[in-house]
Amino acid sequence: MIEVQDIFSKYGDEYYKNHKLPFHIRKVMWNIISCRTSKLGGHIDACEECGHTRISYNSCRDRHCPKCQTLRKEKWIEDRKNDLLPVPYFHVVFTMPEELNFLTLTNQKEMYSILFKSVSETLLELSRDTKYLSAEIGFTTILHTWGQNLMNHPHIHCIVPGGGLSSDGSKWINSKKDFFIPVKVLSAKFRGKFLYYLKKEYYSNAKLKFTAGIEDLKYKDVFRCFLDKLYKKDWIVYCKAPFKSSEHVFEYLGRYTHRVAISNNRILALKNDLVSFKWRDYRDDNKEKVMTITAEEFIRRFLMHILPPKFIKIRHYGILSNRSRRTKLKKCRIILKVSIPKNEFKTKVTAAEFLLKVTGVDINKCPCCSGKMITKRKIEPKISGPPDKNTKTA
Repeated sequence: MIEVQDIFSKYGDEYYKNHKLPFHIRKVMWNIISCRTSKLGGHIDACEECGHTRISYNSCRDRHCPKCQTLRKEKWIEDRKNDLLPVPYFHVVFTMPEELNFLTLTNQKEMYSILFKSVSETLLELSRDTKYLSAEIGFTTILHTWGQNLMNHPHIHCIVPGGGLSSDGSKWINSKKDFFIPVKVLSAKFRGKFLYYLKKEYYSNAKLKFTAGIEDLKYKDVFRCFLDKLYKKDWIVYCKAPFKSSEHVFEYLGRYTHRVAISNNRILALKNDLVSFKWRDYRDDNKEKVMTITAEEFIRRFLMHILPPKFIKIRHYGILSNRSRRTKLKKCRIILKVSIPKNEFKTKVTAAEFLLKVTGVDINKCPCCSGKMITKRKIEPKISGPPDKNTKTA
């Protein structure tokens, strides 16, 4: 199977030489190329009974690496199980207009921060409104920056419980079956919030960069016209029907939380410097198609979705926020008569123990005789880190 690692290994060096890349991008490329290879080191295990040996190389653990997300995803979902309440859950998606794509690419940290702030305030403020729910809700937000064709498409997925805690904290208020806030109201509020904070960022902080293609936006009159067009546009907010059960919530979260721009199983071929991959065309009745682009273009599209260093892509708000989890979420459990697990703040388990729990695979058992595998020797990493400007990446 062709993987992102294969494409980066074969064409990353040439791409690196032809493009000026910031350090955090070079680091991600190096991590993906080095993942589970001798470059990162590893260890040699041997069976105590039959002597069977196995070499295991270390993973890069980069959040953008397609190979390193499964265990992290399962651990994250396991940690979230205690947050689940016996109420319907909704999936709401807030999407930025495509007119903002160029500005977002050159100002990722600022624009994604505005997106999170606008979405969270929209949901929190409208849910407190007596016209809709008059309660404090909690929800999880997940940032995705790509479309199926790997082009820029920033949007936030929200998993929202169907109800909230009353203002005095004495009762749980259920929402309507078809969601408590009309989509048009969410859209208008979201648009107003986002453009307010965009203007504030433009006029107050002056941190936004205007590169080729959007240079004219640095002129205030041009920027005002740009905003006027965005105010007149209908912003897309989508709300899906509630999940059937708590198991469906976890299944859904597993598909979205630790996803990267493209998974390895979507890549079909790498031939004659061309990459072919599967994608769904949502504008054509959700049909599955095959797209073929140059390896250089594939790398360019993938790198567009590398987040700024330390930028948090999964966030919790309201009664699910870290500040409220032990107080307001606990109160919701009591009101809804949900048993509070004794092991909520349990000690950490090893990766091997967790892998055994979620997959049933015991990596400490010999595949030949079922004896115990023990580590005999560590393999030191060959390279300590990503290249500098004068060093090749692959």
